[in-house]
Amino acid sequence: MFEKLELTRMAQGMAAHAGARMGVIAKNVANADTPGYKAQDIPDFASVYADPGLALKTTRAGHIADPARPMAPAPVAKGGAESPNGNSVSLEQEMVKSAEARQEHDMALAIYRATSDVIRASLGRAR
Repeated sequence: MFEKLELTRMAQGMAAHAGARMGVIAKNVANADTPGYKAQDIPDFASVYADPGLALKTTRAGHIADPARPMAPAPVAKGGAESPNGNSVSLEQEMVKSAEARQEHDMALAIYRATSDVIRASLGRAR
């Protein structure tokens, strides 16, 4: 039932995006001392979700199809200051990105919980 609502689909995509971003951040931190390693990141969720190449497809007005759009694109190298060994990972920046990804994931869970509470209330069921 929940998978048919666009709001819950968006929240699921946001949570998946946050998880994928956290994985890229963890890889960056793990390679913080690797010579020549370039820090990576993925585009923010808003730009991925609003990408016109990933637009919703409809068969007629008022209908929303079930798009199979990726919510976590491939990581890309991010330019930045490099250390003498060619590594561009900044642990401080990775900590900030980690906090952003956590906030994004928490927001996705809050949206999902609020949506499920509204649906339960509309069905007359209490928590």
